[in-house]
Amino acid sequence: MSGALRGKVALVAGGTRGASRAIAVELGRAGATVYVTGRTTRTERSEVDRPESIEDTAELVAAAGGEAVPIRVDHLDPARVKALAERIDADHGRLDVLVDGVWGGDHYIEWGKPVWEHSLEGALRQIRLGIDAHVITSHHLLPLLIRRPGGLVVEMTDGTAEYNARFRKGTSLSFYVAKTAAHHLAIAQAEELRPHGGVAVAMTPGWLRSEAMLEIYGVTEENWRDALVKEPHFGISESPTFVGRTVAALAADPDAARFTGQTLSSGQLAKIYDVDDVDGSRPDGWRYLVEVQDAGKPADPTGYR
Repeated sequence: MSGALRGKVALVAGGTRGASRAIAVELGRAGATVYVTGRTTRTERSEVDRPESIEDTAELVAAAGGEAVPIRVDHLDPARVKALAERIDADHGRLDVLVDGVWGGDHYIEWGKPVWEHSLEGALRQIRLGIDAHVITSHHLLPLLIRRPGGLVVEMTDGTAEYNARFRKGTSLSFYVAKTAAHHLAIAQAEELRPHGGVAVAMTPGWLRSEAMLEIYGVTEENWRDALVKEPHFGISESPTFVGRTVAALAADPDAARFTGQTLSSGQLAKIYDVDDVDGSRPDGWRYLVEVQDAGKPADPTGYR
């Protein structure tokens, strides 16, 4: 992938941590200039209240040999998003890749509670973060993306379209609606971008070893397998780098239009683009979830990574 995106301009919205951070790093590694936005800086935290910052992400991009521009943006604030678009326009006159990973709603989830018992404020906040912020971002940034054919939009989500076709029991109405909205955003944007030669997809990692997930299990990326004692199915988990590598490969694919309007997964694209995770494996998390974990079988990732 070295140099495959040289000269390209990318924006990773919500690139503070997790999958979006890794995508920013891999886009930069492939040569793109990457704008990284989020609400947490080294001097100001968002409501998520975690230490990861957009400056940290920019440093990781630089360490990978790329160029990053961190800009603090609340993507629910149309004026701030408009100013971001104007900044990118002034700097480059276009945008080639938009990765919308804006979220930050996990701490509002009241797992398993029906809508009438769930905090209404928390439920509506998830909807705003998962839908409103994405629409605001598209409204202001897509005019830059359509200036040249080949623009790519990646709407980050949780779950394949097939898996999310039914309600995710144990989650909540608001989480489910916020995350499944990405499937429909991709379908709609694919049609609106088609006359301009643009492509839109939704993208999901598998069981992500994000900073927060590692913290929950009390492990690091280096010793993550120690968590299997507590949760054996964690053996199918994947590093954020895995989804980062697959999205970078998609962005470099001249035939990416074959996927427009679809929801893709890291495991699916890894097979297509011959991409491995950091340990040399290829986790197929959603197939494992259906065929092993949800089926009540003993944890065994053999044949799934």
